[in-house]
Amino acid sequence: MHAPLESLHVAVLMGGISSEREVSLDSGAMCADALEGQVAKVSRVDAGHDLAQVLGELKPDVVFNALHGAWGEDGCVQGILETLEIPYTHSGVMASALAMDKHRTKAVLQQAGITVPGGGLFDRNEVASRHVMPTPYVAKPNRDGSSVGVHIVKEGDAPVAEIGTEQERHGRHILVEPFIPGKELAVAVLGEAEGPRALTVTEITSTRGFYDYEAKYTAGGSVHILPAPLPQHVFDKALRMAEAAHAALDCRGVSRSDFRYDDVNDVLVLLEVNTQPGMTPTSLAPEQAAHAGMDYRSLVRWLVEDASCRR
Repeated sequence: MHAPLESLHVAVLMGGISSEREVSLDSGAMCADALEGQVAKVSRVDAGHDLAQVLGELKPDVVFNALHGAWGEDGCVQGILETLEIPYTHSGVMASALAMDKHRTKAVLQQAGITVPGGGLFDRNEVASRHVMPTPYVAKPNRDGSSVGVHIVKEGDAPVAEIGTEQERHGRHILVEPFIPGKELAVAVLGEAEGPRALTVTEITSTRGFYDYEAKYTAGGSVHILPAPLPQHVFDKALRMAEAAHAALDCRGVSRSDFRYDDVNDVLVLLEVNTQPGMTPTSLAPEQAAHAGMDYRSLVRWLVEDASCRR
């Protein structure tokens, strides 16, 4: 246990070195603003390769990790914080590394009885040159977030040649899954002491036709409907699946599970789990927390109070 919140020095990590840097800067700034007046001191840290040195000089009591994407969300920064023995928010080293790897995450979730998409990992040059499964399908980086680098290949489309040029950014292998028609859903989960608690289900519709990076983080780019207008059995199943995924991956703090619901065939599929959901004005987790009676400042406060080392 760390000291009372009002006496803490909290360092908020933001920015970072991933493709989601700009979103993280927005998330971090809002979290830092929310902590002002609730804690003794807030330090805003644009996290770089000298992070260990910077934190060693700042000596914060707690780190609020508002980084997104590679390095900040995949266990690397968590390892630095464990080494420095600084309590921090969100998931630990193992859960972060696992959840960032979509292919391995699917294997763990499937073992836990959670329905996930089919498909698998393929060499990106092969995906760029031929259809590795019947169209329609989705091709996306195995270790990235915010819908960065996602391609939907529809019936009649040629293979996406540009996939073969993205290796430096996204690695040699790419995840290819069948496209699941229907509704885009999301469920945020709080890892409370008595067990994971799902907040509600949001249905997302995009003015761009696909919930991509711009739709996620541009005002007016998407519409969030909460609670989602779903059959009760589907709504409840999404809540339970999100809680089960949070537990199976051993997530901490807040997580967000993303789903597709094929309403024609009544099939609910969990696509991936985000261990550090966005905290921007258009983000889903804060919106769901507010719907459940926890305003933004209270959510940020709860995350700091939940912080620990050896997560």
